[in-house]
Amino acid sequence: MNSTVKVEVQQLPHGEGLALPAYQTAHAAGLDLLAAVPEDAPVILAPGKYALVPTGLAIALPPDHEAQIRPRSGLAAKHGVTVLNSPGTIDADYRGEICVLLVNLGDRPFPVRRGERIAQMIIAPVARAELVPAASLSATDRGSGGFGSTGR
Repeated sequence: MNSTVKVEVQQLPHGEGLALPAYQTAHAAGLDLLAAVPEDAPVILAPGKYALVPTGLAIALPPDHEAQIRPRSGLAAKHGVTVLNSPGTIDADYRGEICVLLVNLGDRPFPVRRGERIAQMIIAPVARAELVPAASLSATDRGSGGFGSTGR
């Protein structure tokens, strides 16, 4: 299945000159987001610290869609840098700047430089739930077992 969703994107003044998010391969699920920090002032993430990193972008998602902000596996594997609130969710009615909450779980300071790929953005459909009050729920083999209960 190949479906395309049109998403309007606005490049904010501090993001000018940066490439728009792009898929890096033909079958990539995520668009890479770039850091829109000043050229002469990278964000230095000390070990154990986090920072909100701007992308210089705002988007208009179509109704019934969300954007998920997820870590880049290379940053996590090589440097211990990941998205703190992963996945972050951008709702269809949000029109502010996309920022990425990065955390450094590694053991060395990590500089986030202008134009660096810092996260990936996945555009996904959203199903809205109608919650229906119930006095009891149907039985299953698993029941209420959670938090590792299936790993016996």
